[in-house]
Amino acid sequence: MQPIKVYADRRSQPSRAVIIFCRVNQIDFEEITVDLFKSQHLTAEFRKINPMGQVPAIVDGRFKLFESPHVVKQAEKLLMQSLGRIESVWLKGDAKFLLGSPQPSIADLSLVCEIMQLEILGDDERDRFLGAHEKILIWMDNVKKATSPHFEEAHELLFQVKASMLSNAAAANQTSEPSTKLKIVSKL
Repeated sequence: MQPIKVYADRRSQPSRAVIIFCRVNQIDFEEITVDLFKSQHLTAEFRKINPMGQVPAIVDGRFKLFESPHVVKQAEKLLMQSLGRIESVWLKGDAKFLLGSPQPSIADLSLVCEIMQLEILGDDERDRFLGAHEKILIWMDNVKKATSPHFEEAHELLFQVKASMLSNAAAANQTSEPSTKLKIVSKL
């Protein structure tokens, strides 16, 4: 499967949001810079991708999507499809590891480490993605147990980042100034 193409300018908040979403969710993509300051978004070539001349836009084969909320929803859909494919194709029967191997392979380790990136989202969002995929959760646990304590050691920094993000979010929601504005913390 070819990576999706994400047309973006990192000066654009919606572009950054889509890039972050793809990276956090380990969606295979190629970033193609569209320089807004050079008016590349107004070229005839780019308008074939997005007639409105705005970034971000994604292309997945012949499918084109160019409104950032829809781009994020499509990326999420691809992630969910991939998780389903792992369960139905690679985790057959009662096998503890990919393709029925008796011990974790480099493929198991690589894929579990990719999926572990969802930890950064926080428990609620992680569960939203993985909660319906019991076979994946069991498989990940099997890989963790089979490679312990090395698995935990290798992921220590990831968990520190998660803890820091949760701490920052909690601090942002507890301000000493009285405010009538509702503080909303991103789950990305």
